[in-house]
Amino acid sequence: MAQRRHHYEQAFEEYLRARRIPYVAVDEARKALLPPGVPLTIPHGERNAALKSFDFVIYGDSSNLLLEVKGRRVGTPGRGGSPRLECWVTQDDVDSLHCWERLFGEGFHAAFLFVYWCEQQPPDALFQEVFEHRGRWYALRVVRLGDYAAAMRVRSPRWRTLDLAPATFTQISHPFAPPTPYPLPADARGARYVDEVAMDMGPKLPALDRLL
Repeated sequence: MAQRRHHYEQAFEEYLRARRIPYVAVDEARKALLPPGVPLTIPHGERNAALKSFDFVIYGDSSNLLLEVKGRRVGTPGRGGSPRLECWVTQDDVDSLHCWERLFGEGFHAAFLFVYWCEQQPPDALFQEVFEHRGRWYALRVVRLGDYAAAMRVRSPRWRTLDLAPATFTQISHPFAPPTPYPLPADARGARYVDEVAMDMGPKLPALDRLL
């Protein structure tokens, strides 16, 4: 397993291994994944900018995912309401993922994976895909790049950040993988998984609907 800087990516990679989901960590195999002679830049105003890498290639039964992991922290909900789920990305994130999707071609679809670190085990009504790793609770929501780009709005022109309206995020985001038909094991580091069948907040992800 790759040495990862952020605990969000570490937790998600353990989740993939526990679910036995085929994947490649891009930082381990970027040269092998990138076609020879492809320029590593994208247009950025009047100049070119470096093409940002993504994090994982996930292999499905009929198609595959190019995943960019975005770690976000969820605080304790306020009185009478649910915590806000941050879903911001940068314009460079969107442009780079579009470029990677074109480079990989047919059968590969880019998506943002939001990994939420929760201060306590979140309620089922908020998330359907929850797990614990090294004493921290995490929840997963995915948005396909095309869906995100069609609904995104400017968050900060100065920092070139984008996000989605809360209601839109609820509508177009969804769990990463379908429920597993068998109990998930605890790994050697004591990770525990909550994978209950619940009503989905959005459509299933085609790349993973028949993976398990």
